Amino acid sequence: MADSGAGPLALFRTAWRHRSLILRLARREIDARYRGSVLGIVWAVINPLLMLAVYTFVFTVVFQARWGAAGTGSVEFALLLFSGLVLFTVFSDGVNRAPGLLLENVSYIKKVVFPLEILPLVTLVVALFNAAIGFAILLVFYAAALGLPPLTVLLLPLVLLPLCLMTLGISWFLASAGVFLRDIRQVVGVAVTVLMFLSPIFYPLTAVPERFRGLIHLNPLTPILEQSKDLLFWGRVPAPLEWGVATLAAWGVAWLGYAWFMKTRRGFADVV
Repeated sequence: MADSGAGPLALFRTAWRHRSLILRLARREIDARYRGSVLGIVWAVINPLLMLAVYTFVFTVVFQARWGAAGTGSVEFALLLFSGLVLFTVFSDGVNRAPGLLLENVSYIKKVVFPLEILPLVTLVVALFNAAIGFAILLVFYAAALGLPPLTVLLLPLVLLPLCLMTLGISWFLASAGVFLRDIRQVVGVAVTVLMFLSPIFYPLTAVPERFRGLIHLNPLTPILEQSKDLLFWGRVPAPLEWGVATLAAWGVAWLGYAWFMKTRRGFADVV
């Protein structure tokens, strides 16, 4: 599958070599998203605030949900839920958009010199920008309601690394497949929604019946979401072996997705 330009480190070389172009395209996409609106970039703050308010009301007032057997306060539950949603959105933004990514940028396909492989990276940078705002809001509300978060919050990028690698790998594969199979976008949308409810975002793993818990563990997002809560709320550092295995597996997914994209890209112009 891999050619000479798609070795295990090729995706990192691509990101570094085109870093200026990636950041420029990401900034243009962010500007375009809010251009013409009255509040502009302020919507990037308002949207996650509204999301936090809605989920807090639904799950803590309507359903009166608690996190774990011992239970938590409504504010802490809302922050736990919100942290999971912010991380999941990094994944879902990239994966949901990937099948149509090249079709939205047909003009780039016709340009022989344009590095098409950076488009999923641009989408990821935009998603990380939104996630950064979400986490900033989370920390502000955390400090106001619960006090200063544990110092382990500084290790959050360690959790983001495997998440980003896995998202990129799946995005490269789906971006390529979406050119040849136009219906894949509909399938991916449903699959991502199902995956969200099979992830420990709205509930802790301990709330899942034992006979179904293995299914939740098969979800590759489960360890990432659990480790993020350990860092943000419980002050626990992920086990090095567990984190290392997850990161290597995510790197493998990223490499295979990148290699597949580079192998199939020569057929894009013929299809579009």
